Amino acid sequence: MSSRTYHVPQGGHPRQTDLLSGRAVFTNAYAVIPNGVQRDIVVSHLPHWDNTRLWVLARPLSGFAETFAHYLMDVAPAGGSDMPEPDKDVEAALFVVGGKLSLELADGERELRPGSFAYIPPGYAWRIRNRSSSPAQFHWIRKLYQRVPGLAAPDLIVTDEDSVAPTPMPDTDGRWATTRFIDPADMRYDMHLNIVTFEPGASIPFAETHVMEHGLYVLEGKAVYRLNQDWVEVEAGDYMWLRAFCPQACYAGGPGRFRYLLYKDVNRHMNLRVLGAA
Repeated sequence: MSSRTYHVPQGGHPRQTDLLSGRAVFTNAYAVIPNGVQRDIVVSHLPHWDNTRLWVLARPLSGFAETFAHYLMDVAPAGGSDMPEPDKDVEAALFVVGGKLSLELADGERELRPGSFAYIPPGYAWRIRNRSSSPAQFHWIRKLYQRVPGLAAPDLIVTDEDSVAPTPMPDTDGRWATTRFIDPADMRYDMHLNIVTFEPGASIPFAETHVMEHGLYVLEGKAVYRLNQDWVEVEAGDYMWLRAFCPQACYAGGPGRFRYLLYKDVNRHMNLRVLGAA
C-alpha cells in the first residue's frame, strides 16, 4: 500500500542551541527511547559488517527483559555482511524500513524493500548486502532459539506486509488489527514479529498485563501509551521496551493511523531453573 510509511532514523547530532530536554525514560518496568536519541554519537558497529552502523534498542538485562536483542541497522551503499550472525543457536527476524537490500540465502537471492520481512531459523546461512546507491535501514531482532524435543526446526519465511492480510481484533470493527508474519498456531516458532495498526480513535481499552516481553517501534503516527502507571506520548521513531507483566494500554487519538512493529516471546514453558539454581 503506497499510503503506508515506515519511520527511518535520521541520525546526525543536535545543535548546540537545542534545549536539553526529551522524553527518554528508563524504569524498572519499561523504557522509552525517543526518536531524537538515535543520534550519531550513540551508534555501534559489529564485526564482519562493512559500511554499517546500528542503534541497539534492546539487549538482555538481568531482572528486566531477558529474551531478545533489537538492533536498528543503517547500511550504507556497498555495505552489509557475509557473516552477519556469529551464533548458530540464534534466530533472526528482519524488517526493512528504508532503501533496498539483497538477502542471499541457500535457495537464491531475495530483494528486500520497505515492508519486507524475513524470519531466519537458527543455524541457517544468510548474507545481506546493500547494492543500491542509497542507504538502507532495517530492524534486526535476535533471540536464542528454544528447541523442544519432538518439534521440527522452524522454516525460513520471506514475505512482505502487502502479502499478509491484517487480522482485526474481535469487536473492534477493524479499527485495531494485527499483521502476523508468523502463524501463531505453529509451535515451532518461539517468537513473533507483528505490525499492530490502530485507526484514529481506536484503543486498547484495558491494561494488558501478561508474561510476554515486548519491544515496540513506532512506524507511523502518534498516540498516548499506558506503561505501568504512566501515560506516555509516543510518535514515529520512538521505541518502547517492556518487561514481562508491565501493564500496557493505548489510545490512538489521530489524526492519522498509529502503527508499530511488535516483538514478543511465545509458545514455550517458563524457565524454572534460573531462579531455582543452587
